[in-house]
Amino acid sequence: MNDDVTDGAFPDGFLWGTATAAHQIEGGNWNNDWWAWEHDPDAPTAEPSGDACDSWNRWEEDVALVADLGVGTYRFSVEWSRIEPEEGEWSRAAVAHYRRLCEALRARGVEPTVTLHHFTTPRWVVARGGWEDPATAERFAAFCRRVAGELGDVVARFCTINEPNIVATVGWLLGFFPPGRTDAALRAKVNEVFVDAHRRAVEAVRAAAPGVPVGLTLSMTDYQAVEGGEQRLAEMRAEMEDVFLDATEGDDFLGVQTYSRMRIGPDGVLGPEEGVPVLDMGYEYWPASLEACLRRAWDHTGGRVPLLVTENGIGTTDDDQRIAYVREALSGVLRALADGVDVRGYTYWSLLDNFEWGYGYRPRFGLVAVDRETFARTPKRSYAWFREVVRANRLVAAP
Repeated sequence: MNDDVTDGAFPDGFLWGTATAAHQIEGGNWNNDWWAWEHDPDAPTAEPSGDACDSWNRWEEDVALVADLGVGTYRFSVEWSRIEPEEGEWSRAAVAHYRRLCEALRARGVEPTVTLHHFTTPRWVVARGGWEDPATAERFAAFCRRVAGELGDVVARFCTINEPNIVATVGWLLGFFPPGRTDAALRAKVNEVFVDAHRRAVEAVRAAAPGVPVGLTLSMTDYQAVEGGEQRLAEMRAEMEDVFLDATEGDDFLGVQTYSRMRIGPDGVLGPEEGVPVLDMGYEYWPASLEACLRRAWDHTGGRVPLLVTENGIGTTDDDQRIAYVREALSGVLRALADGVDVRGYTYWSLLDNFEWGYGYRPRFGLVAVDRETFARTPKRSYAWFREVVRANRLVAAP
């Protein structure tokens, strides 16, 4: 491992970004499985998403914030249930909305990175079996083919599916995401459908938008074996990560998304280690996880796919803690780069304090605060600090 990163400089052309997702910021996305889940009184959710950050209407404010941040890309998702509210019914108005967003970013010198599926699935797809039905892979590919055909000229890169491993595991094994199942066999089947959907989506995007890079984004965890937990760790990692890492061969990039570590004993997941801070999401403050996962992704894929950090961040009300976390995580990126890991960019999650799924609005990941009553946006100190990092293309001291 190369520890000599005192210079703190990133390579020329390193791609800086920030990110959001449609359901978490737009508001009013009632036509998908998550809206139904939020309003199920038996579901383990803190609160419904409601108006979210009202970004469907305030997207121009968000574009201005992204542009002022100075980043090279803004990663956001298009909402399948808005664009195709029923099977075969295409909303030209919704597509036009996303085109305006892309064009506005381009006009400000920011590349749109578009995610085609970020956790939410249209109700009509769910009614036909959802991700348990192998036919959903082709339904999704058909959606991707048409979106890429209509937006490919203004999109810089496409991400097919955001964290399919989280959707499958939390929805079909742990029961905390829709559809709330706890069935290991079904989870394995859903994994297979997601892998097929990704491969079909890559082909669809390449056919409809030749030359536009396309890849998968994967939730990765710094798994650490404790007290004989090596075998259990290997089993968990195979189901959570390896099946999807193996599906990225031939892709233009792999999006690595990391937030913390997980300690594994012989019987499974252990709790946080004594003395390590625990964040609002229930996991440990562990910025070193990013470096570990970048190295792991690079090694597992044999270095055949360039890496992008498509999400990394921290949910906290302590902005000094946010800056410290990101600074340490970025130091790890520099060490990985120095050792030859091909990391092309870093995207902070998230631009805005937004709807964090089952946790509601309590976790604060944003560089920008959002007033829950007025939706007014207020950049934080971490926003100003990250802007300086981006402008300098190097680590800078905390303000």
